[in-house]
Amino acid sequence: MKRLIAASMVSALALASAATADIKIAHIYGKTGPFEAYAKQSHDGLMLGLEYATGGTMEINGEKIIMIEKDTQLKPENGKALLEEAYGDDEVDLAIGPVSSGVALAMLPVAEEYEKILLVEPAVADSITGANWNRYIFRTSRNSSQDAVASAIALAGDNVHIATLAQDYAFGRDGIAAFREALATKGISLVHEEYAPTDTTDFTAPAERIFNAMKDLDGTKKLFVIWAGGGNPLSKINAMDPGRFGIEFAGVGNILAALKSYKEFPGMVGATYYYYELPDNPVNDWLVKEHFDRFGTPPDFFTAGGMAAGIAAVEAIKKAGSTDTEALITAMEGMEWETPKGTMQFRPEDHQAMQTMYHFKIRVDDDVEWAIPELVRELTIDEMPIPIRNQ
Repeated sequence: MKRLIAASMVSALALASAATADIKIAHIYGKTGPFEAYAKQSHDGLMLGLEYATGGTMEINGEKIIMIEKDTQLKPENGKALLEEAYGDDEVDLAIGPVSSGVALAMLPVAEEYEKILLVEPAVADSITGANWNRYIFRTSRNSSQDAVASAIALAGDNVHIATLAQDYAFGRDGIAAFREALATKGISLVHEEYAPTDTTDFTAPAERIFNAMKDLDGTKKLFVIWAGGGNPLSKINAMDPGRFGIEFAGVGNILAALKSYKEFPGMVGATYYYYELPDNPVNDWLVKEHFDRFGTPPDFFTAGGMAAGIAAVEAIKKAGSTDTEALITAMEGMEWETPKGTMQFRPEDHQAMQTMYHFKIRVDDDVEWAIPELVRELTIDEMPIPIRNQ
């Protein structure tokens, strides 16, 4: 009888140990709302990244990965509460997300309070790894400065005049601030800055102000647009014939659905984070093949980012040898890992992932339903002096 009791106790302890050995990761992101397409891509990419980095086992050092999903509905208060729930009630080892920069900013203090890692993907605002950063925050997504510096390299030239249009919240304002700063290093000042609410559908008034600021200038005139989600400002402003003032469009890359509207702008130049045909490396080859096989479509803008985050999480836990937060921080600071975009590196000073960007020129092919960002050249980590903004 004593042997049976002892055996039962050992068995119970083994089961308890096995249960606590699982690696819990929370993906907290805006599954519903205006950025739903971004969210789905990010989650698909995250799961593919975990699969790729674990060789299909979904285990790290014999411990099973448990994924917990939570929907912020793009509300900052939801993001904050759900992250508290994930760290507190669910006892996750780390969290990944969110989609929106505004939601991310509400979540940052929670990571510091609970002393747990928040791996930010795909929110972009500079302030996430800048003014509002804390040591528990890492980001695989590019930041506004990376968009801005890459765009400045792509657009700068002699006698170039640039005006901007962006959404009036953290993503847009941080993006333009970084773009303005990057242009200044090349001796270019912005002619005009225009901000509009995120739900704007009528761009008549902003466009008229931009036209009035640029119409009498000589030289090359470009309207640089940063916009996420719906609204389609490029097409709506194009319908107002900015060409009569010699104004051309410029912008950043986007998801395939949004690139459909870029077909109106053959020859448009800019810089992008990702387009599936641009990188040339084994990880991207795997992603493209698997995505076509499973979904019948190429991987999109945020799919690559999600995959980068998934691989980073696995590599960090492997390197740390555990999910202990301090061990993870030590492992992740300066960590290099391979992604669909090639090698990324977490900068020790602010935990921002340094990464390649792509200078593109839009090509239109009647047999392809979206505009094609054709590679002009890769912009490597060494070419882009990204400011450290958390000091």
